[in-house]
Amino acid sequence: MIFIWSTVLVIGILVFVHELGHYLAARSVGVRVEKFSIGFPPRFITLTSVDNGFDVTIFFFRFLKGSLSWKPIINTHINLKDRIGTGTEYVVALIPLGGYVKMAGALDESLDTIITNAPDEFMSKSTPQKIWILSAGVLMNIFTAFIIFTGITYYQGIIESSNEPIINELIVDKPAEKAGLEKGDEVFSINSERVYKWSDLSKIINSLPDSQIEMQILRDGEMLEFSLGTTHYLIPGDNGIDTIGVIGIRPEYYYSSVNFIESLTYGYNGIINSFGMITLTFKMLGSGQASLKDLGGPIMIGQIAGETAKAGWIPLMNFMALISINLAFLNILPIPGLDGGHIFIILIESIIRRPLSLKSRMVIQQIGMVFLLGLMVTVMFNDVSRLFN
Repeated sequence: MIFIWSTVLVIGILVFVHELGHYLAARSVGVRVEKFSIGFPPRFITLTSVDNGFDVTIFFFRFLKGSLSWKPIINTHINLKDRIGTGTEYVVALIPLGGYVKMAGALDESLDTIITNAPDEFMSKSTPQKIWILSAGVLMNIFTAFIIFTGITYYQGIIESSNEPIINELIVDKPAEKAGLEKGDEVFSINSERVYKWSDLSKIINSLPDSQIEMQILRDGEMLEFSLGTTHYLIPGDNGIDTIGVIGIRPEYYYSSVNFIESLTYGYNGIINSFGMITLTFKMLGSGQASLKDLGGPIMIGQIAGETAKAGWIPLMNFMALISINLAFLNILPIPGLDGGHIFIILIESIIRRPLSLKSRMVIQQIGMVFLLGLMVTVMFNDVSRLFN
């Protein structure tokens, strides 16, 4: 159950804020929005903005002519006197894992070719206005991550670690625990090299992955000797992935409070670091240090969301911020079908000073949809493979 609700929460909120960005930006420059939908079909609830209120329809299963069909079961009207309707249909679909904003006169995933060049259509707007509308979803995802990172820092404070070489925690089934080290032990030396600070300890152990080491430990005033083997851990480095030695011990961590202005700085740094991690991933894919098999999709996101939810709200919110940055990065790539692809086409049109033909735009859009479908199949295959391995 935690897997389901955490996945719906993370993906549902992030998709909503992304599409809300497109919706608000479109409305801000006078583009008519025909549909604002959250979730994958079938429709569950629709609210259509009409004069003097909203028309509401609720869908569910009905028996019609001996067969079970998904049909409207309730039609009603919410009366708001003197309200001027926009004609926008607001949809909450049954599967809360996607979203869609349909703007008048926009050639998008729906491949709708009805463009009349009316003043309230997307194609009638200036290049800066089009780019503003198309980039607003990405900006909303970045802003959401910034708010989360900032809020967590302000609420929790900045995590810092003690530099004393005293073991505060042992990780289960790691070399240190198996060798008999205990919480409160003070590391005196490693391989006859004196240890004065935790940073000394880390430097020595990190430089010796999968190696045998000798440790002298002070416990209750008594000097003890331990022989154990390190294991290894992979971390991002300047040249890709570095392999470091670890034995499964942690120092004491504590939080120091920060003011609101300081938390804003850490919120900004959180965004920069997240983009740095994504850039490193692409560098690794390009260099062969990582492969397409390492990519994950909705199932992998759900698994991690479930694990972080078990750890508490703060880890879950941190994960949501990271996924929000990932969505922003992927959507701004100049791939047909994504926001960045649409922006790229608009920039080309502004350079050549004429619009591409409708046929050309549709071909480009279809190529993008095929690419995205192939990517989706790949990540779903990877997700399912991980489940069985």
